[in-house]
Amino acid sequence: MKSITVFCASSPGFDAIYHTTAFALGQLLAEKGITVVYGGARVGLMGAVANGALHGSGKVIGVLPHFLRTKEIAHNELTEMILVESMHERKTKMNELCDGVIALPGGFGTMEELFEMLTWAQLGLHRKPIGLLNINGFYDSLLALLEHMTESGLLKETNRRMLLVSDKAEDLLQQMANYKAPEVGKWLSEETT
Repeated sequence: MKSITVFCASSPGFDAIYHTTAFALGQLLAEKGITVVYGGARVGLMGAVANGALHGSGKVIGVLPHFLRTKEIAHNELTEMILVESMHERKTKMNELCDGVIALPGGFGTMEELFEMLTWAQLGLHRKPIGLLNINGFYDSLLALLEHMTESGLLKETNRRMLLVSDKAEDLLQQMANYKAPEVGKWLSEETT
């Protein structure tokens, strides 16, 4: 993997471990020569990931909608900043630029981004690994919900297993490197969308 998109909060959260781990992930990706693609903000966990990668002399590409730039949250020290018109265009561009995805703790935006990437994978629109860095058990309840969805017959086990999970970044990156996408898509192909 040459580049990884990181989805995470634009807030720092109440537990310092989120910030510390986000910064360390950025450093680790830089150390491995993996470009960080993220939402372009200088604040919260987003800023921590970018700063960690930059501290490690890594390459960081931000993708930010114009309307968020005017709110003065844009990171001004990135390798590259790509400005787009909408949130949807942002996700599309981030997908185009990456070989895989990691989600850190976050709120609605992070969930929406993570589940859109999972949905695209389920539909066969991409075959990229998607990882969840489960810092301090942040995503335990979500993982229980996914298990419940599977047990209820609303999510195929094959699709549930598309989401790779670890509480250690090195382990998650190893899982992502070894990932094999399911052979069976849901209904669509990229040509039909």
